[in-house]
Amino acid sequence: MTIKFNVIAEDNSTCARLGKLRIGRNELETPVFMPVGTQATVKGLTPEEVLETGGRIILVNAYHLYLRPGSELIREAGGLHRFMNWPGSILTDSGGFQVFSLAQLNKVNDSGLVFQSHIDGSYHEFTPEKAIQVQMDLGADIIMAFDQCTGFGVNYEEAREALRRTTRWAERCLQAHTREDQALFGIVQGNFYPDLRERSLKELVDMDFPGYALGGLSVGEPREEMQKILSVFGPKLPVDKPRYLMGVGTPEDLLEGMSRGIDMFDCVFPTRTGRTGSLFTRQGRINIRNSRFKNDFSSLEEKCNCGVCTGYTKAYLHHLFRQKEILGMRLATYHNLFFLSQLMAEARQAIGRWDFAKYKNEFLAEYQ
Repeated sequence: MTIKFNVIAEDNSTCARLGKLRIGRNELETPVFMPVGTQATVKGLTPEEVLETGGRIILVNAYHLYLRPGSELIREAGGLHRFMNWPGSILTDSGGFQVFSLAQLNKVNDSGLVFQSHIDGSYHEFTPEKAIQVQMDLGADIIMAFDQCTGFGVNYEEAREALRRTTRWAERCLQAHTREDQALFGIVQGNFYPDLRERSLKELVDMDFPGYALGGLSVGEPREEMQKILSVFGPKLPVDKPRYLMGVGTPEDLLEGMSRGIDMFDCVFPTRTGRTGSLFTRQGRINIRNSRFKNDFSSLEEKCNCGVCTGYTKAYLHHLFRQKEILGMRLATYHNLFFLSQLMAEARQAIGRWDFAKYKNEFLAEYQ
């Protein structure tokens, strides 16, 4: 797929930029947040409800769908869009993060990895070619190159070896990818070593991917360490391609990423924490399970016009969570995604007015 990306405006005092990303028949305004639908579903919400929150592109996990129900079954169903009844755009990750997060269940070498299913203990082999074939079967609009992510604190030699492998795997992914209706993005690795990041960036830019992601961040490192890498390498990603920061989804980190020129974000944080009763408000996150909300008949957020905030009180949400009612988790998920969509829309408007820095500072002053 030939995606079209245009930068419409840039903020005067930061690297924040307003863009339009056309993927097939869909056009997205950037910066954009992508809700995560790991198992071809954003937990607790129907596709129609995700659209109501403002979601226009979601992330689906290729690794998990490969294991169950199987990428070939989804191909037979007509691809992910038809299988899950989702009219928006879809991005699939390659499984590279699972190489990192499920390290105790896999063994990595230059060919790829052999891993043990966390579901039934069966053994599987994943190579760059296999990762691309799975994603072609799934039929997502944007797919990701297979990479090796390393966590915070690994030594230099280990990080350099993972980078070498990531570059070689990226070349193999390009060779294996044959679907013209998909865009394949590269992932810049290198851990928290600036020279390795620089090397990874150069090697991947030379391959001319249609989009680029910063991977290997938000993997347990102190926030300031992530910001150091982001501040240097966010603006260094190609200016004429979509820039994607993987695995980031708190309001403060989204705003910081935007100020460094990032266009796309994804994270399970707003949905996962929502299901535990952690809800976004303009004054920061609250735990609706706290007893202080038992007799609070005010709305969750006065400045939010989602159906949760206009129809339900904190006391009712508190009651639902205390009684472990499914509706509580659904409403919290809906609100958190709506809140982030609204945040992104306001940020885009601020970039268009060339006063994003002012908007960011005012939001964070109230939020924190």
